[in-house]
Amino acid sequence: MKHLISSGTISLLLFFLSTLSAQAHFGMLIPSQSTVMPPDRAVTIELSFSHPFEGQGMELAKPKAFGLMLDGKMVDLLGSLKPAKIMGHTAWSSQYVFSRPGLAAFYMEPQPYWEPSEDCFIIHYTKVIVAAFGEEEGWDQPVGLKTEIVPLTRPFGNYAGNVFQGQVLLDGKPVPQAMVEVEYYNRDGKYEAPNDYMITQVIKADQNGVFTYVCPLAGWWGFAALNEADFTLKQQGQDKGVELGAVLWTQMHDIRKK
Repeated sequence: MKHLISSGTISLLLFFLSTLSAQAHFGMLIPSQSTVMPPDRAVTIELSFSHPFEGQGMELAKPKAFGLMLDGKMVDLLGSLKPAKIMGHTAWSSQYVFSRPGLAAFYMEPQPYWEPSEDCFIIHYTKVIVAAFGEEEGWDQPVGLKTEIVPLTRPFGNYAGNVFQGQVLLDGKPVPQAMVEVEYYNRDGKYEAPNDYMITQVIKADQNGVFTYVCPLAGWWGFAALNEADFTLKQQGQDKGVELGAVLWTQMHDIRKK
């Protein structure tokens, strides 16, 4: 007995297949290195907005805020940003020079991004932590962003295959059962996913907002915890919802042979 599928059903299936992987946006703060050791002193930070596994970039307007927290003090670096092109789209870069041992938590608050396909605005508060000259105290301290992921695993100096844990905060409080999207920065495009479900991994935090993930490859991994804001923004005179993303990037390394 033949089962006929209408052309409308086929079109709907094709639509969902084409948009399945397009739903995971990631604010990106990617430093040239996650640990700085002598004689190096400088680190270059690339700021972008993209689908990192697929290598599909989006336009990133000049961020509302960009800076770092060092020794508990906030340093404004917005004026250091220079225009760049990443994945063929508008992006930004900055260089920071360490003068002494320290742990720098770089952060970005972007301008709200209107996403027509989701009928909402997106704001991804993005963070990455760089350690310099052997310092590693304070990596588990929140920066104080509207929403952020606080690492429970040291977010640098890790091997591929290590377990990574983080805690999702919103307004400084843990987010129970937060949904966390995970993607690998497929920088050179040398990997491909078996199917669209494999592009973005999804995990659910526990009642304390704590999530756990094993990073199988060396490279940069992004974690994005998404929540709906308690405010709206105007789009063509209409109130629209806002997706708040807490994004954290961490680097995994291959172990080397002598």
